[in-house]
Amino acid sequence: MKLGLQIPDFNWPGGDAAIGSTFARVVRDADDAGFDSLWVMDHFFQIPGIGAAEEPMLEGWSALAFAAGLTSRVTLGLMVGGIHYRQAGLWAKLATTLDVLSGGRAWLGIGAAWNEQESKALGFPMPPLGQRFEMLEETLQIVHEMWEGDRGTGRPFRGRHYQLERMLNSPQAVRRPHPPIMIGGGGERKTLRLVAQYADATNVFGGPDMLRHKYAVLRERCDEVGRSWDEIERSNLNSFRVAGGGGGEGVSPAEMVDRIGAWHDAGSQHVIFSVRNVAEPGILELIGRDVVPQVHGMDR
Repeated sequence: MKLGLQIPDFNWPGGDAAIGSTFARVVRDADDAGFDSLWVMDHFFQIPGIGAAEEPMLEGWSALAFAAGLTSRVTLGLMVGGIHYRQAGLWAKLATTLDVLSGGRAWLGIGAAWNEQESKALGFPMPPLGQRFEMLEETLQIVHEMWEGDRGTGRPFRGRHYQLERMLNSPQAVRRPHPPIMIGGGGERKTLRLVAQYADATNVFGGPDMLRHKYAVLRERCDEVGRSWDEIERSNLNSFRVAGGGGGEGVSPAEMVDRIGAWHDAGSQHVIFSVRNVAEPGILELIGRDVVPQVHGMDR
């Protein structure tokens, strides 16, 4: 089973001037600890449930590029990209650039988006949800064509929302046939259908019973489009506060392993979680020593 670290919060000791050095330490520690993947959100304001809108938030692709230069093995992605923030061809170009510069470690994490507050505040046009799903499907079709062959198909694309004259992608992504595509969200009628048709991984929320249900629906959607369910990596998203080596508030490494084991038993193959005290020195080293080996051994 794989382990991913999501970093959704940059409200760390030292204020804005210390974000760069703290983030650098955290991503290096995650790489050294044996995490399989590292993720940041694609938001511009902090989101409810984590903090106030005014709290620090980094732009996702820039943060991933910074992390790529500081790491050597962990894969890197957005959890997940908001479809209306960027034009369709740009999604392929951004993920390709990260993949090339990281030596084949990029993900394309993408979804229909939801945060109307930040979009209105910063002037991003936010179409209705149904239209965003149409934009998402067209973008998925476009990135597949841009990742085809040595330089993309070179064909034009004529969609309802995007018109491209030449789907050229040079340099081409290092990872073949393309960087894996993860679609976030558990919508059973639209989102999981798009996963079945276009994606390499799904990411959903909830406890073990909810995971079993969502993965079962995904299997149905795969059957409907004639695709093997086993081709899609099943992941889930959660969070922990981890008690340090000297105790304190939070779960112990043993409790983490137990919870992750329950998600594994429900069908998850890649658990991605945030650590609310991730900036605390030694926390990721503790997870690397007492959690990562046990979780990696769950499929053996």
